[in-house]
Amino acid sequence: MNAAVRLALSPARHPCGGLRVQIEGEPCVLRCSGALWVINHRALVAADLHLEKGSAFAARGQLLPPYDSRATLDRLEAEIEALQPASVILLGDSFHDSKSIGRMAPDDRARLDRLAQGRDWVWLEGNHDIRALAGALDDLPGDIVETMQLGSLNLIHEPQGQPQAGEVAGHLHPAARVAAYGRSVRRPCFVTDGRRAVLPAFGAFTGGLDVKDPAIAGLFEDAPLAAALGRDKVHALAWDSLR
Repeated sequence: MNAAVRLALSPARHPCGGLRVQIEGEPCVLRCSGALWVINHRALVAADLHLEKGSAFAARGQLLPPYDSRATLDRLEAEIEALQPASVILLGDSFHDSKSIGRMAPDDRARLDRLAQGRDWVWLEGNHDIRALAGALDDLPGDIVETMQLGSLNLIHEPQGQPQAGEVAGHLHPAARVAAYGRSVRRPCFVTDGRRAVLPAFGAFTGGLDVKDPAIAGLFEDAPLAAALGRDKVHALAWDSLR
């Protein structure tokens, strides 16, 4: 991490095991779950839940264990219980396809309503779920928007190609591969240079795109911080250590 990026980020270890950073001057915590905690706004931000991805694959004859929505909602509920956010903001592709909401188990669907009680709940439109959200305007809790301003942060589903100060996006599912001691491991990660950030996918059945792919690396003028998710710690990785 070069001096300019370090100065912009001001990274520090947070008691939760995550990394406290600044994104366009907003104090944030990169959480071990893959969610972003925006401290001054008490806002929990998560990207790409892809609820009901397993059932979508099953409908096409590719059988996956049908527990992805439950596992993802378990993780989201744990974050809400730990942080008691004033708002929960989901950065698009919360549902895997246009029929996902109708395929949800009744108890999973009811849990969404329960989690939204007593706080602002915002769904951003993503490329996978824009039709699902449009068909559920009167059924889902909270508000549905295309983009959202949160302090100095501009929340959006898909990163814009040109430099965007304060942009916080999902969509790309960043992941980092690190090799050491004859082994390599690939983990979801945050990517940020202190001016903009791409969040890892929060969903249980989501894949990842390597951070060195031009679709991600090309968003940053200087080598950014890749912050990989560990079990109880977010690991700051040197860009030149990534494979």
